[in-house]
Amino acid sequence: MSLLSFFLYVFVTSFTPGPNNIMAMVFANRFGLRNTIRFCWGVSAGFFVIMILCSYFNLLLHQFIPRIELIMTIIGVIYMLFLALKMMSSKPDDQNNNDGKHNGFLIGMLLQFINPKGILYGVTVISTFILPYHTSHTSLIFFSIFLALVGFLSTFCWSVFGSIFQSFLAKYRSQFNVIMALLLVYSAGSILVGYFIR
Repeated sequence: MSLLSFFLYVFVTSFTPGPNNIMAMVFANRFGLRNTIRFCWGVSAGFFVIMILCSYFNLLLHQFIPRIELIMTIIGVIYMLFLALKMMSSKPDDQNNNDGKHNGFLIGMLLQFINPKGILYGVTVISTFILPYHTSHTSLIFFSIFLALVGFLSTFCWSVFGSIFQSFLAKYRSQFNVIMALLLVYSAGSILVGYFIR
């Protein structure tokens, strides 16, 4: 296994904008870093489950995913567009109304099961970089934990960014919400385009 290629792929895919990272930044900006850590751990836990599933059922997934990939993609895109709409229509006083409802552990975990970017990333990274070289239970669990921790670090870094610039972003909240919503729309569009032009 080429470790450099593996780490580059994992880093670029994990730290680029996607639903997890954008939502973590928005939640940290809105509710503070401490209240967003639960969401980050939820993302990590959900990601760990996805990585374990991809590891142990990789052959099955390769046969089954083409049949459900379009449905997963459409559900994921609709959810991302819903998040973008909610973000664009939120007002500054919405910050207190939704405190704790949408940035918890369970939401972060469940988001992974409708996140086509995360699922396809899991299938790709496991089948390309891990399974050809490592098939023991210990290796698969180790790599799943490693990838989940990278997922936590990426959402946590985006949360820190949202928290550090909280006062600046509070001043320009509507512009910030529009930019983040547009990034979500872009992510949703790139997932759809990627699906159809492969």
